Amino acid sequence: MTTPTAVTTTSLRTVLFNGYVYTSFKHCNSKPSLFLNSSHNHFLLRKKAEFAYFSNKIYSAANRRRTGTVAEVVGSNRSPQTENNDNVRKVLQYGLWAIEGVYIFWLFLLPFAPGDPVWAISSDTISSLVGLSLNFFFILPLMNSVGICLMDAPVLHPMSEGLFNFVIGWTLMFAPLLFTDSRKDRYKGSLDFLWGLQMFLTNTFLIPYMAIRLNEPDSEISPRKPSQLGSLMINGAPIVGLTGGTVCLISIIWGLFGRTDGNFGDIRERWDFLVSYLGSERLAYAFIWDIVLYTIFQPWLIVDNLQNVQKSRVDIVKYVAFVPVVGLVAYLLCLEGDHEQ
Repeated sequence: MTTPTAVTTTSLRTVLFNGYVYTSFKHCNSKPSLFLNSSHNHFLLRKKAEFAYFSNKIYSAANRRRTGTVAEVVGSNRSPQTENNDNVRKVLQYGLWAIEGVYIFWLFLLPFAPGDPVWAISSDTISSLVGLSLNFFFILPLMNSVGICLMDAPVLHPMSEGLFNFVIGWTLMFAPLLFTDSRKDRYKGSLDFLWGLQMFLTNTFLIPYMAIRLNEPDSEISPRKPSQLGSLMINGAPIVGLTGGTVCLISIIWGLFGRTDGNFGDIRERWDFLVSYLGSERLAYAFIWDIVLYTIFQPWLIVDNLQNVQKSRVDIVKYVAFVPVVGLVAYLLCLEGDHEQ
């Protein structure tokens, strides 16, 4: 069905074209009756092509102007609530990037925080880090305790081992949460690489992700399919949750009661060691920063992705989301079966 606008536009084009051709003939000292002459039909076709070219340019410019005007009107009609939300989003982004800068300079480069900066790290700190890594998830100590001695586990203070493995266990559980994040496509990099750096190096890589996921959505980008690691973490989310939660629980018990034959003292003495450890070692000090940031990022991400949770358990997950570790375990145990889609 032809609209009135289309009819008006077509009629206007016809009138303008006839006037254009007539004017051209007049300038050529010809008469309109010459249209019947075959030699002038070629002239008519050439003038028609010229008119179509210039008229299309005029209409294209008009359309661009009209589109820009509509966009301006739409932008000017944004509700105060939308503008407030946008302002809050920008403030959060600026705040996250500021935290990232402070994290890097304060914990890595400046000499003012407890312990040594990266450029002046001591051999004792390196030795302690290697020992903690070998006791990853208490695998070696537990194997030694039952008589399996493929390798002797390094003997470190149970409080330092417990703190290290607590943070690593919590980091493990962030993998399925990141891979099921509804805003993950706003991050253009590899989530596999991001989580790997977060897991085995430092939490500093998670802060930029939290800022980037607040960008405006890009309608031209289609959702990405999960990688092999992403599919593994998503499909095995309950196992990841139970594993990470168990490691965190064992870390607390190990710190308070582990290595009772090592003369590490009672709970009061172990607590005093922890306080001293946090105030003297940069690695331990950074772990406290990680725990604080995880305590903020965990409920933030969970609440933003409650649509991934089984409908009958949304209320439970929403209420425990703010409980460190526990909320993330609940989220992973209650994911919908088709969340990968």
